[in-house]
Amino acid sequence: MGLLRKVIAKYPTVFDLAKTKDEEAFKLWEGLGYYNRCKNLLFTARKIVQDYKGKFPEDYDTIVALKGIGPYTAAAIASFAFNLPYAVIDGNVFRVLSRFFGIDTAIDSNNGKKEFTELANKALDKQNAGLYNQAIMDFGATVCKPLKPLCSYCVMRQNCIAFNSGRVNALPVKEKTITKKHRCFYYFLFECNDEILIHKRTANDIWQNLYEFYLFESSEQQLWNNESIEQWLKEQLNINKALVEHISSVITQQLTHQQIKGQIIKIKLNKIPAVLQKHEWIKKTKLKTLAFPKLLNEYFQANSFQQTIF
Repeated sequence: MGLLRKVIAKYPTVFDLAKTKDEEAFKLWEGLGYYNRCKNLLFTARKIVQDYKGKFPEDYDTIVALKGIGPYTAAAIASFAFNLPYAVIDGNVFRVLSRFFGIDTAIDSNNGKKEFTELANKALDKQNAGLYNQAIMDFGATVCKPLKPLCSYCVMRQNCIAFNSGRVNALPVKEKTITKKHRCFYYFLFECNDEILIHKRTANDIWQNLYEFYLFESSEQQLWNNESIEQWLKEQLNINKALVEHISSVITQQLTHQQIKGQIIKIKLNKIPAVLQKHEWIKKTKLKTLAFPKLLNEYFQANSFQQTIF
């Protein structure tokens, strides 16, 4: 929560957030993850200032239409902030409803989403929507947990179909199994005349709008040494003269459905080769002003980086 407090302290009002520069916001957001949320946050803040004079809308349909806000978040805002009768449906709520009512319809199927949405809205205390939503979410997070639920302490167990039929650990049911991807990122940190080559990630992928170095992504882990690096530079970039200053150890970052293994290879160049001249180069002292992924920030903190870059 420390980083989130920094964001709130920096931008105490929607007007402050709306007028900030994108790069400044991304830098402050650094470490919170899900950077596309920061992009959507800026877009929506500016829309609220421009279209609603800084006053957050108070009806569900307008809230859900805002960029970056889906049905779950819209229901949470509508009920928590304005006590509107909209049920919040997250993983905790799916689990509580599935177990209590003994429903084995897959929660990630189209039929399941429709069935549980209807049930959640039917069970909702419409007079106290915000309090009810918070209660059922907290109940799922602290009592009706995914693993080792506290059934023996649960005040609902007498009426819980899953508990009374011995199916607690069988519910809820999921139709799809998420396959976690493994990716290998090899960053070539090119330095020439106190300038560093950087690249801004703009594709529809992880870490969008964050900065990185020259990236070689591989589906298989590579073994790097001076000889293999020099060969790669020659074959891939037609670079014949370069000094390999540092090869980092492998750094791992676990995302929700991806595991990234990264390695940074620092290369000193006497001049910028033709193949890299169209890339963005900045003074290395400016690195601290840009937002980078957590994986690269871990490298920045290492002594090996501090000794080779400054």
